[in-house]
Amino acid sequence: MFHGLAHLNLDSKARLAIPAEYRDALIVQCEGRLVLTADPSRCVLVYPEPEWKPVHQKIMALSGLHPVVRSLQRLVGGYAKSVVMDAAGRILVPPGLREFAKLDKRVIMVGQGNKFELWDAESWASQCELALALNTGQMPAELEGFSL
Repeated sequence: MFHGLAHLNLDSKARLAIPAEYRDALIVQCEGRLVLTADPSRCVLVYPEPEWKPVHQKIMALSGLHPVVRSLQRLVGGYAKSVVMDAAGRILVPPGLREFAKLDKRVIMVGQGNKFELWDAESWASQCELALALNTGQMPAELEGFSL
């Protein structure tokens, strides 16, 4: 289970060091094999390979006749890239995904249970502001009565 927030840096070769607290778990879970792909929110999703397979299958099983579904299939499937952590626990973030998510040097890694999100630091700050602004609106029924 991946949770928490980490402030990271892409090195000059576009490699990102996975935080040490997750490296061993990723080696055990998937031998360091990860899949990176685009998220419609303009961040990069990082899945352990076994977690990615059912997600990919579900997306690709949807009917491509609907334009929104087809766009999602193109985005998520088209940007998907398999990577392997190196001995130092780093992954290479492909150029297309760096460009898509506007990842430069400063990257925020956000744990989301079965995956991570990678955000450009400025985009993450904007996302947090948006989340706070949305918090003042009407809550979905499934969140009514929910407390942290």
